Amino acid sequence: MQEIIERIAMCIARGKVSRSSWFPPHMKDQDGADEIAAEALRNGVQPGVLLEGCMLGMDRIGKELGENRAFVTNLIISAEAMNAVMKHIKPFLESGEVKSKGTFVIGTVSGHVHDIGKNLVSMIIRGGGFEVIDLGVDVPTKKFLDAISQHPASFVGLSALLTTTMRNMQNSLKAIKQAHPNIKVLVGGAPLTQDFCTRIGADFYSPNPHEAVEYLNKHVSGTP
Repeated sequence: MQEIIERIAMCIARGKVSRSSWFPPHMKDQDGADEIAAEALRNGVQPGVLLEGCMLGMDRIGKELGENRAFVTNLIISAEAMNAVMKHIKPFLESGEVKSKGTFVIGTVSGHVHDIGKNLVSMIIRGGGFEVIDLGVDVPTKKFLDAISQHPASFVGLSALLTTTMRNMQNSLKAIKQAHPNIKVLVGGAPLTQDFCTRIGADFYSPNPHEAVEYLNKHVSGTP
C-alpha cells in the first residue's frame, strides 16, 4: 500500500495529472494520478489509501509553497492531479465508506469579488482530507450563518484581499461568534496580520494555507 501512496503523492506534488499530460517533462509518457488511482481501485486497493496519497502530495506542495520553493502555478497543477484522483474516490466519500476529517466552510466576505486566495486555500484543505463547502465570493454574513447551521461541527474560513473589506470580515466574525461561540474561525488574505486576527477575535491566521491544514489537523485530533 505504501507504494501506491507514494506514487499518488509524487504525481500530485509534481503535477502529473495523466499519462497524456505534458507536465512535468521528466515524467513524460508515465502514468499520472488518474491512471494510478483507477488501476489501484480495480486491483482492490481501498479508496482511503488513495486519499492518504492525496493528503501526502498536497502536504508536500503546500510546504514548498510556504517555503517559496514552489509557485501558485505549481499548486494549481497539483490540484488538477488531486482532482483526477478525487473523481475516483468521490463515490466512496458520498456513500460514507471513506470518512473525511471534518468540514470546512469558506468564502470571501461581503464586498469582495476576488477568489484566487480562497481557491488556493480550498485546494490545500481539500487535499488534506477535509470536505470543503465553498460559498464563493461576496458572501453576506447570513450565508455564512446558514452554512454553519447546516454543518454545525464545521470550521470556518473568512477571506479578504482588500483593506476595504476587512471591516466586513470583522462584522461577519462577530456575528458568527455570537451565534456559535465554540466554532473555530480562520482568517486570511494579503492585508491581514496576526495582530488583526487577535484584535478581532479570530482563532487562527497564517500567511500560507499549509499552516491552516496543520491547525485543523491539531483540532480534529483534539490537540490543544
